[in-house]
Amino acid sequence: LVYLHDGSRVKVIRRDLKPSNILLEKDMNPKVCDFGLARIFERDNTKDVTRRVAETGYMAPEYAVLAHISTKSDAFSFGVIVLEIVAGRKNTTSSQGMMAEHLLSHVSRLAQVWESWTRGAVTDIVDPYMNNSCAENGVLKCIHIGLLCVQENPSDRPSMSDVILMLVGRSTTLPAPSRPAFLFSLDNENHVLPGCANELPECSTKCNSSFNKVTITELEPR
Repeated sequence: LVYLHDGSRVKVIRRDLKPSNILLEKDMNPKVCDFGLARIFERDNTKDVTRRVAETGYMAPEYAVLAHISTKSDAFSFGVIVLEIVAGRKNTTSSQGMMAEHLLSHVSRLAQVWESWTRGAVTDIVDPYMNNSCAENGVLKCIHIGLLCVQENPSDRPSMSDVILMLVGRSTTLPAPSRPAFLFSLDNENHVLPGCANELPECSTKCNSSFNKVTITELEPR
């Protein structure tokens, strides 16, 4: 991602970063793949006029609602993936459907992480299978960085270059994260991206919570 954003001849925004678009080599080195939705942008262009088809569990809110996109949109997706790895659970179980329902369905995971963070019990969200096989300080750093990446205001999110420095740096001083985007707190107090409250599309209460995308190929001999 750092190369796509800053190292290549043109700036490339991945847009659809999610676990299924990340391959692992035999040495467990990750490689981003499937660039069908990637876009090349001018340096001052942050508006995407094409149809938004990225998976909403990983889609930055400013892109999902206003079609505003930047390298910080990829940082948001990265943060969601980091928190998923630590928690051992997907951010959303929805696949296809009305956008508003997706935006409301995937916030519960971020709400759980944020609630645990604010009460000083962030280790509660760690995957139980990792408890005896990971360094607590490393896990806490990953959660901290993940929360920084999913902050509501894109300008508050770190660049991917900054994320690299945070991950490999020995310094334990990181900025305090602010409230995640699209956080609906456990007391049902709604918090939506500023200026977007009236722009969320309506959604029927009968929207399907999942969509079966499995296909079957029938083989017939010649």
